[in-house]
Amino acid sequence: MVAVPNIKLNSGYDMPQVGFGLWKVGNDVASDVVYNAIKAGYRLFDGACDYGNEVECGQGVARAIKDGLVKREELFIVSKLWNTFHDGERVVPIVQKQLADWGLEYFDLYLIHFPVALEYVDPSVRYPPGWHYEGDEIRRSKATIQETWTAMESLVEKKLSKSIGISNFQSQLIYDLLRHAKIPPATLQIEHHPFLVQQELLNLAKAEGIAVTAYSSFGPASFLEFNMTHAVELKPLIEDETIKSIAAKHGRDASQVLLRWATQRGLAIIPKSTRPALIASNLASLEFDLSEDEIKTISGFNRGIRFNQPSNYFPTEQLWIFG
Repeated sequence: MVAVPNIKLNSGYDMPQVGFGLWKVGNDVASDVVYNAIKAGYRLFDGACDYGNEVECGQGVARAIKDGLVKREELFIVSKLWNTFHDGERVVPIVQKQLADWGLEYFDLYLIHFPVALEYVDPSVRYPPGWHYEGDEIRRSKATIQETWTAMESLVEKKLSKSIGISNFQSQLIYDLLRHAKIPPATLQIEHHPFLVQQELLNLAKAEGIAVTAYSSFGPASFLEFNMTHAVELKPLIEDETIKSIAAKHGRDASQVLLRWATQRGLAIIPKSTRPALIASNLASLEFDLSEDEIKTISGFNRGIRFNQPSNYFPTEQLWIFG
């Protein structure tokens, strides 16, 4: 079994550097996928309200604990606050619901999913709520990041989450948050791949002692089904001749090179697969090292292309989160 190093968070806790992403893991297979990933050696699982599979993922965790594969304290479970629950009084109740869905007493890390507050949607009416209030209508809430973050801090005080963090935040908003935060964010989760390096954002996080987790490490691969222009037109990174050449030199897969490029630079990663061979392969990406020149070559792919933004999923003139 691959030994996964930990990243020490500013909250004092250790976070595995390689975890398992749960976005787009189907409800019909999620329990088995989580169980098998634990069997393969994964200990960090990255979930969210918006993924709609937390009940099933929790069932996989419960089965693994019952079968003696792992103890709860050996796992690092991550979830996220959806946009419709940013109002201060909504945070604790939705976290309690998500914990009940998982069958857990606490999260190891809980993140603000996106830095945008939308009007509340009752979970008993629609869950997960999605981006729209109803139909194609988007309604923004008046909740500020300070209001939401103060409620997030209460999760630590109430022992509902050991650490708290942010996702999809940009530099200016991070600086604003740090001005009023009593508990600084432990992690920043961002889209990060050779087409979107975001080096200055990484520099900020390092300077402020915030660990960074990269998602969508394979670039456009996760977004082809949404028929996004860039995702369709760009050659997949795992098929790029330069990446394949580097992989061949090390006797590795192209996907492992992309993951190692991130971890060797100090980032955490959360790749996802439902196929046992790839589940093992992603974890084994830690078993070799790229040269400094190879890392620079891969970083040179940067084009500032972002895939995970609302305007890529549906027509909108109201949500420009990364503008």
